[in-house]
Parts: sequence; C-alpha cells; structure tokens
Amino acid sequence: MGKTIADVLIDSLLNAGITRIYGIVGDSLNAVLDSIRRSGKIEWVAVRHEEVAAFAAGADAALNNSIAVCAGSSGPGNLHLINGLFDCHRSRIPVLAIAAHIPSNEIGSEYFQQTRPEIIFKDCSHFVETVTRPEQMPLMVNMAMQQAISKKGVSVVVLPGDVAGLDSAGVVPEVPMHVTEPVVKPSPAELQKLADYLNEGKKVSLLCGAGCEGAHAQLMELCNKLKSPMVVALRGKEFLEYDNPYYAGLTGLIGYSSGYDAMMDCDVLLMLGTDFPYRQFYPKNAKVLQVDIRAEHLGRRTPLTYGLCGDVKDTVEALLPLIKEKDNSKHLDKHVASYKKVRENLDGLATGKPGRKPIHPQYLTKVVSDLAAEDAVFTCDVGTPTLWAARYLKMNGKRRLLGSFNHGTMANALPQAIGAAVAKPDRQAIALCGDGGLSMLMGDLLTLRQHNLPVKVVVFNNKALSFVELEMKAAGFPETGTQLDSPDFAAIARAMGMEGIRVEDPGDLEGAVEKALAHNGPAIIDVAVNRQELALPPKIKYEHAHGFTIWMLKAVLNGNGNELVELAKTNLIR
Repeated sequence: MGKTIADVLIDSLLNAGITRIYGIVGDSLNAVLDSIRRSGKIEWVAVRHEEVAAFAAGADAALNNSIAVCAGSSGPGNLHLINGLFDCHRSRIPVLAIAAHIPSNEIGSEYFQQTRPEIIFKDCSHFVETVTRPEQMPLMVNMAMQQAISKKGVSVVVLPGDVAGLDSAGVVPEVPMHVTEPVVKPSPAELQKLADYLNEGKKVSLLCGAGCEGAHAQLMELCNKLKSPMVVALRGKEFLEYDNPYYAGLTGLIGYSSGYDAMMDCDVLLMLGTDFPYRQFYPKNAKVLQVDIRAEHLGRRTPLTYGLCGDVKDTVEALLPLIKEKDNSKHLDKHVASYKKVRENLDGLATGKPGRKPIHPQYLTKVVSDLAAEDAVFTCDVGTPTLWAARYLKMNGKRRLLGSFNHGTMANALPQAIGAAVAKPDRQAIALCGDGGLSMLMGDLLTLRQHNLPVKVVVFNNKALSFVELEMKAAGFPETGTQLDSPDFAAIARAMGMEGIRVEDPGDLEGAVEKALAHNGPAIIDVAVNRQELALPPKIKYEHAHGFTIWMLKAVLNGNGNELVELAKTNLIR
C-alpha cells in the first residue's frame, strides 16, 4: 500500500519534531488517525472539547519554544477550535491546526456539517489553505508550519476527509521547516537618535512587556545607566519581576499605584516589547519612545515621539554604549520606594486567621506561591484569578505564568495546564481557576484523569463572576446575572476518581495545599473565597468613585443594603 496524503502529513510533522497532536476524533479525521496509529510515533492527546485542544497546544508551544499541533473534525469540531486559536494567534504562539472538512465533492452543497473553514479561520491565522489534490502535499503543510514559526502565530491546513485518504507520491523533506534567529535592530542613526532622547530626559521611565523575554541582564544595565524605574505589563511579569532593583510594579487595571505613578511622573517613557492597550494609563505630557519587533505596532496605543523596529535584547545591547550614565537617581528612588510601600500593603492583605471565614483570595494565592515548586508552571483564568496571580505569584526566572492576557477569554487555565503537564511532565502544573471559568470547560477534568496528568487545580470559589461584578459596580450598575450556584468541586473531583479537597477555614488552607501538591496525580483544591473582596484599579479616579457611589445608592434603593455591610466587613475587618 502506498502512502496517503494523511501519511505524508504525519511524516512531515514527525520530521518537524512533532510528537503529539491534541484533539477529538471524528469521521472526517479517520484517515489522519489511522496514519497516526500506523506510525506509532505520534501521541494523540484526547481531550473533551476542541477549544481545550487549541489552548493546550498553545501552552505546549509556549513552554517548548516550538510549534505544536491540534486538530478538529469537520463543521462543529472546527468551530470549537476557534476561541483557543484566537488566543494563540494574539499571543504570538506558533500552532498548526488540522481542520478536517466535509467530503470534497459535497463542498458547496450545504452538506451535513458544512462550514467555510477558509473564511472562519481567516482572522485567527497567518495561513489557511485547503488541500484538494495529492500534488499539493507535502508543500502545503510545510508552508503552513513555516508561516506559523516565522510569523509566530496560527496556521490552518483544511483537509477534506476523503482527500486525506488519497494516494500520494509526495516526498517528505528531512527538514520540512526552518527555524531562524535573525538579529533585528535599528540602524546606527536610529539608535543614536533614540539615545539622544534618553540622554536628554531628566526623568526616564521604562514600560516593558513580553517582548523583553531573554533581555533581563541588558535591561538591568539600561535602568542603571538611565536611573530609570521599570514598569511592567502583565505579560512581562514572568521575565522581569525577579532580581530587579528597578522594579516599580505593574500598571493597568490590575496593576499598582506605584507603576501608574512612575509612568505619569516621567518626562520620557521608553516602551520596550509591549503592546499595552489601555490608553488611559499612558502619560499625556511625556515624550514616548517605542521599540518593537513588529513595526506595525508602533504608535498604535499612544502617540509616539519616536518609534523603532527591533528585537529588545539586540536593540538594548547596541544602545547601551550610546547612553550617558545619569548621576541623579531621585526619580528612580522615589518610585522604587513607592513600590516597596505598595508591596508591603498588598502583603498585609494576604493573611488568614483560623476560624475567620471566608478565605481572602490574596491569602490563597500567596500560600500557593509559597508552597509551589521553584520551576512551577502557573496558569490563571481571566478575571480575579489573573488579578491575584499578577499581584501575589512570585516569579524567579524559572517559573512560568500563562494566561489569556491578550484575548481575555474565560476558561483558559485548565486547558493551558493540560498542555503544560503534557509538554513538561517533570514540572508542577498549577491552574488557578475561577468557579465560572472552570465550570465552562469542566468536562476536561476527565482529560486529567484519562491521561493521569498531575495538574493541581486551585478553584477560587466565590459563587460569582466576581470581576464582572466589580466592573458593574465601578460603572454604577447593580450586579445582574453574575450569581453562580457553584457546587463543591472537590466532591466532583472525587466522583471522577481524583483527589478532591474542600477548604473553608483559613486555618486549614496551608495543609490542604501541601497535600494537593504532594499528591501523585491530578487534584482539585476547592476554596471558598470572599466574594466581596475589593480589587480596585491602581489609581482611583473620579469616574470609579462616582460609579461605586451610584452602585451603593442603587443597592440600598433595591433593598440590597446588606451587601454594603458585607463589603465593609470583609474589606475593613481582617
């Protein structure tokens, strides 16, 4: 028997170093699954929802700094991939999606499960093309992988089920894709102009993001020369928070007042490797300079004085000899001291006293951070788990923090932890989940059991979509539709054959976390946390205070004045 198109696809993946595919089987994927079975070299990681497959592949690719693969069957299976692929694409993670399709002779006939994959995947991929003839392979899949790797994003190969089974004479190259590491930095003239702006500045602040990965040492030297405080966007936390005497904290809706002030107080702001989107947190009167590997990002968040294209590490290395070391550290000292004060206040909130319920989510996050392994991989759901992770997870240069920080979707933490556990079986994978987020894709707790993945799922169970509630309160609206009748997730875990621990008393928390982390297999720690915990923006503006005032008035008028009492009790009495 000759090789089929599906065989050529699998051979190309094997030659690219792919050892697993995340997905759910379906008849349109039969030829692909049979080729996987016959090869005996690729693992099929079966999940319960294709969205989970895409998220897991994204986490796998991020941790291994390589491409990962997911697959979905025709129609609904394709559509289920979409949200996870959007997240990967917006986070610049290379993922190849195999999108099975209806029989080729039925395309256009409104056949059972027909969709138009070339259209639906267009906005979440750099490459989406359909295989219709044997002669297109293996070039089609090789092009797809090359685009995903070189552009750092998603590629989609659409493969009708009948076409996958056709005979192919395609010869698979030994190296089907090429990983390059070019040095990208501005021209000497551009670097000198950037240096001139920085040398002229009296109060220079840095805003650094995920594009600063691998540039820790160079940025420390730059801050030392400029006597600059460093403000960090959330995606830069894992790369820059540790061993950083210039750290002024995070900024944005989940950041610190110290980070906000360090940006507002500067006369020159240097943005490095960040596409931080919130315009209201940029200074209005400072000169703003930006360096980004993607030139199309320059100036799209705030008006720039000067923008340059380059890799942060390469650019800063070339820039350093041109920087004149400043002798006045007043600006730096002021904002570093401000951060230390903010940090002390935040740490003061991360406490728990036996018998005093409910548990503060700050305390839960700090306990998890303190007890987790030095190289743990954390994932966090969008909403308050991301907020508490940003403020209380301690990074050290070995730990990783994954989330849906660009796409902002619910239910990402469990799927990303699945990918982390598969990709890095020797490291702890800890998912910080909201009760709303976990319940959205709860079926994939069964994936943990089926594959015996030792993921530790920490549930912030406050029986509400609490971040949405905070947004409603800040806007002056009484919370509506945010109440969740959340169950005891630990009991659900035990019913699934996994370790499940329920915690309601702060005095029991540390022992429960220790037990779960030591368990040889998947475990859920379901923690009853305070629903009324206030998580305010780093700087309270009139519109926020005004919104809360309106909310309090409406709450009283609607007969919900008891909520105000609970809010005061849980946030003022500790």
